[in-house]
Amino acid sequence: MLVQVEMTVDVPHGIDHDRFEILKREEREIAQMLQTQGIWRHLWRHVGLYANTSIFSVESLDQLHEILITLPLYPYLRLTITPLCRHPSSIHDDDR
Repeated sequence: MLVQVEMTVDVPHGIDHDRFEILKREEREIAQMLQTQGIWRHLWRHVGLYANTSIFSVESLDQLHEILITLPLYPYLRLTITPLCRHPSSIHDDDR
């Protein structure tokens, strides 16, 4: 199942800069590991915003939920989640 997830990071006012840098580094490590595993399929930055659009390949929405709540930045994320399905007019045999 492919799912589009839009993530916007709301950096809390007054958060310790060093602590936030650690969280970002941990988040990057997890994102890269999930990309290597083929779960976090695509990751695009939104120009001018602290936000991204990602495509996940998961077995279920429960699996996606478990992944998202373990992200170090999860407490600071606003999420929009959209399950996806193939469009009948697509000329591609895959999901590129």
